[in-house]
Amino acid sequence: MTTILVNALIVTMDEALTVHEGGWLRVDGATITALGPGTPPAIPGAEIVDCGGDIVMPGMVNTHCHMAMSVFRGLGEDVDDRLYRYILPLERKFVSPEMVRAGSALSALEMIEGGVTTVADMYYFETEVGAVCAEAGLRAIVGQTLADFDPPDHRNFEEGFARVEELVDAFDGHPLVIPSIAPHAPYSTGREVMARVARWSADHPDVPVQMHLAESTLEVNWARDTHGKSTVAVTAESGLLKPNLICAHCLQLDDADITLMAEHQVCAATNPRSNGKAGRGIAPVEKLRHAGIPVGIGSDGAMSGNTLDLFSQFAPVSMFAKLLGGSRKPLPAVDVVRMATIEGARVLGLNLRTGSLEPGKQADLIRVSLSGSRMHPMYDPYSALVFAALPSDVTDTMVAGRWLMRERRVQSLDSAKTIADANQIARQFKAEMARLDTIAP
Repeated sequence: MTTILVNALIVTMDEALTVHEGGWLRVDGATITALGPGTPPAIPGAEIVDCGGDIVMPGMVNTHCHMAMSVFRGLGEDVDDRLYRYILPLERKFVSPEMVRAGSALSALEMIEGGVTTVADMYYFETEVGAVCAEAGLRAIVGQTLADFDPPDHRNFEEGFARVEELVDAFDGHPLVIPSIAPHAPYSTGREVMARVARWSADHPDVPVQMHLAESTLEVNWARDTHGKSTVAVTAESGLLKPNLICAHCLQLDDADITLMAEHQVCAATNPRSNGKAGRGIAPVEKLRHAGIPVGIGSDGAMSGNTLDLFSQFAPVSMFAKLLGGSRKPLPAVDVVRMATIEGARVLGLNLRTGSLEPGKQADLIRVSLSGSRMHPMYDPYSALVFAALPSDVTDTMVAGRWLMRERRVQSLDSAKTIADANQIARQFKAEMARLDTIAP
């Protein structure tokens, strides 16, 4: 099947940041085969999609997410101790393969609607997350979490590593889903387990590693009190700072930490909306990028940041950098879009496959409508995308040449059933929360 998109403002995100006004793009099967300005060559039998002048750009890359946690969205929002009062008890009682599937499907639906075509996820029962992503047509890195705080799918690290092996076997060679190992954080695994993950990773070099790093005061204090070093230094001593490590959050870093991360060629995923909403701080994104560390943008889970699209992250990530720098100059709009596409793909090790619109790459792309008044006048497409566009402006989403959404109608999931399944989980949560409230101190 050949599909040709015509009459589009093509924002390629290639190395030269090429933009084609009134451009066209050809897809054969799963692959972009040609693009350019003007009129495309005639191809008998090709599907022609007139984009009406709308933006066609790479699908966005969400570099850190907990998809199953969409069922926790908005729960206990204004309760100071909601983690211990509600979240952890609910996780221990209700997190199951069925719950993970329902929450992940809701997240997949939301991301397709919001123009996310690739996601890096870490949670429990990740074989279910991988299955949902495969069915929905999303490109995904799915990470089995390892932790020592009584997680719902493993009683000890032996069981946790067994689940990792199961995940790797389930998606070995899958065209869209890549398995990953995900030690939760330095303080929740410890140096010995991080060292074990590092050894395991050395034997599985094609399997990415995901971990929360320098996210909280709790973590930083643990490293100082237990090891007399920063959390980044403890991670480095364990052998886990390495090029296939995706470090989520990266809030509490000093210059020595950033130098260490750069020397070990790790990558970072910043989560501005989630971190700002929790009052945890602002990641030094400009310092990380200037040190040569690729930084992608993540939504975190919907429990924390509420939304899983990246449009909702754009203004916060740029504004936070400007506040830190005391100027309008830091993190310009073009760099934000770069982080959401090709740089995010590089963070996940997928930049040769996706993240830009170039011949030979996978046809992971979205169409962003310019029909809304807030998108005009448009002096700069990057500024319009970062500061004006909304996820509802995405009309079409394609991954590997397959339309996942056309004209705002998701093709790869049953939207009504997906929402109903998630709401059924929420009803169980509400009943348990009411019970917990009767015994709360």
